Amino acid sequence: MTVLILTSEQDVTADMVVAALHLRSVPVMRLDPADVPGKAVLSADYAHGDFDGHLSVNGHVLSMGGLRSVWVRRPGEPAAHASDSSSWLTAETRQALYGMLYSAPTRWMNHPRNADQARYKLWQLRIAHLSGFAVPPTAFTTAPRVAQQFAEEYRDVVVKSASGPPPGDPASALPTTLIGPGADFSTVAAGPALLQRYVPKRADIRLTCVGPRLFGARKRSAPGQVDGRYGDTGYAWETTAVPDRIAKSVQEYLALSGLAYAAFDFAEDEDGLWWFLECNQAGQFGFVELETGQPIAEAVALWLAGRTGERRVPESRG
Repeated sequence: MTVLILTSEQDVTADMVVAALHLRSVPVMRLDPADVPGKAVLSADYAHGDFDGHLSVNGHVLSMGGLRSVWVRRPGEPAAHASDSSSWLTAETRQALYGMLYSAPTRWMNHPRNADQARYKLWQLRIAHLSGFAVPPTAFTTAPRVAQQFAEEYRDVVVKSASGPPPGDPASALPTTLIGPGADFSTVAAGPALLQRYVPKRADIRLTCVGPRLFGARKRSAPGQVDGRYGDTGYAWETTAVPDRIAKSVQEYLALSGLAYAAFDFAEDEDGLWWFLECNQAGQFGFVELETGQPIAEAVALWLAGRTGERRVPESRG
C-alpha cells in the first residue's frame, strides 16, 4: 500500500515527511499534478462492472487499489507544465486525475473539497465561533463608510488580505497594517478589505494539528508587533502546552470542517487568552519543527501510514 503526496518538487516540508515514511518502509509516490500529462501518466477505466485506475511516475506504477492515503500538500495546477498547456487541458486533466483519485477508497489529508472551503476566512471565523474560540470582531467590505465606522468603534484595527500575499505587484493590494480611525478608507472601494480589531498581544501561537495530535508553539511578541510569524523579532519559537479549552475547540473545528490536518494561528493577549486569527488547512510546519524539535513530520507520516488508530475524518458539514 502506497502513500501518494501531491506537491511540487521544491517542497522541503514534504521532504521531511517522505524521509519519515522511508524510515518506516512505507512506499511513497510523489506527484505534482502540473506534470500530468508528461512526466506522469494516468489511466482509469470502468469496465467489466468495476473501476480501476493507475498512475505512473518515473517508472513507479501505483494502482488505485493499492492507494493507502493521499496528502494534498502544495500541488500545482494540472497540466501546467505541459508543452501545449491551456485552460481546457487543465480542466480535462483535473477531471481525469482527481476523478480517479476520488473514486479510490482512501483517506485524505485533506480532501480537496473540504480544503477548498476551509480557505475562506469568513467561513473560518464562523466555524471558529461555533467551535468555542475567542474571535476578534471582524468586517470584510468594499464600502469605505462601513470600514470607517468599524475603525471608529474599535479604534485600533488591522487591515489585511484574506487570500494571503498577492503574486507580483498589483495596483490594488492591502498589506497587513495596523491603522486607526483617522485613516483614509476610500481605497477600500477598489477591492474587499478585511478589517479586524487589533489584539494587543504578548505572543504569537502556532498550533499544528495532525489528526488528534496537537503541537503548540509560542513566540514572544516585540512591542507593537502586528504579525510575528514572519521575520526576525528577536525571539524564537518554543514548545508550549495547549490549554484543555483550546484542545476541545480544535477538535470541534476539525470535525465541523472535515480536516485531518490544520495549522491554527492565535494571538495571546496579556491575560493569556488565545484569540483565533486563522486556520491554514495546508500550513507550513517545518519552521516550527526545526526550532522546537517537535516531531510533526513523524506525526504526519504515521497518519498517512494509517498507524495512529484515529477515526476517519468526516466530510464537511459546512
